Amino acid sequence: MTRASLLFGIAVLVFGMPAFAGSVYTFQTVVNPGDSAFTQLLGINNSSMIAGYFGDGSVVPNSGFTLVLPSSFTPENFPGSVQTQVVGINNPGETVGFYIDGAGVTHGFTDIGATFTTIDDPATTIVTQLLGVADGGEAAGYWADGAGNFHPFTYMGGTFTPILFAGMVSAQATGVNNAGEVVGFNMTSTTTSDGFLDIGGSFTTLDFPGSTFTQALGLNNVGQVVGDYVDAGGAMHGFLYEVISGNYQSIDDPNGIGTTTINGINDNGRVVGFYVDANTDGFVGTPAPEPGSLILLGTALAGVAVKLRKWRA
Repeated sequence: MTRASLLFGIAVLVFGMPAFAGSVYTFQTVVNPGDSAFTQLLGINNSSMIAGYFGDGSVVPNSGFTLVLPSSFTPENFPGSVQTQVVGINNPGETVGFYIDGAGVTHGFTDIGATFTTIDDPATTIVTQLLGVADGGEAAGYWADGAGNFHPFTYMGGTFTPILFAGMVSAQATGVNNAGEVVGFNMTSTTTSDGFLDIGGSFTTLDFPGSTFTQALGLNNVGQVVGDYVDAGGAMHGFLYEVISGNYQSIDDPNGIGTTTINGINDNGRVVGFYVDANTDGFVGTPAPEPGSLILLGTALAGVAVKLRKWRA
């Protein structure tokens, strides 16, 4: 390796350092004009294309969309459906979600190249939902039985693979990454929930410290999980969990402190979700570079400039 290529490698390393746990976020509120009172953002890919829906489902039907910031909405609804939610999106831009038909049955779906396909777990005729999708097309979701209990699975190429673990009562798989790692949550009562992380069949329980209600709702490819939790006072907050360190960070949109849910995260640490004030509004949270990273960046660039001047002499 030449000295020039070595310095180039150092510069790339510094530029590529993401600011994750402990980051300060800047927030952008997103409201779909189809319903100024109800927008949820649910998934985001590395190009910052966003999946979501608007409409509360009663006054205004659920209507899916994809979004390119700041406000380029593209409608996405399963053909002939009564209501649609677009929940997961991968880097190729393929989406998954669920829709309700005219008979009131909930079906999962994939949308690949504008071709919609219904995905129904054969174990149920009531509810199937797909909630996350990896770049290779593997999806995560759940089906519901007649008693109202949820059963998590992954889906790939026509095959449903059940997710089973000790203590499971009623669980949903909400996200899957390119390594096949899965997150979700397990409702053990009407007021108690534990998040979970499945890495190759090894399960880790995710509970925000001091909370008895935690839901893991999304993950990325660099070891981060997001979701929400309820504190001792009954307030809802978003969270970020670092798999390597085991650290949690509580995150609230400043417009919705105590009512924030984070549903998706991309590999750059950008998050999406929603909060509730007088309305339900979507948001995008972008992590700011940490001061230490900026100092390191400046030092590295200064070093590069000095060496370049020496080489030119």
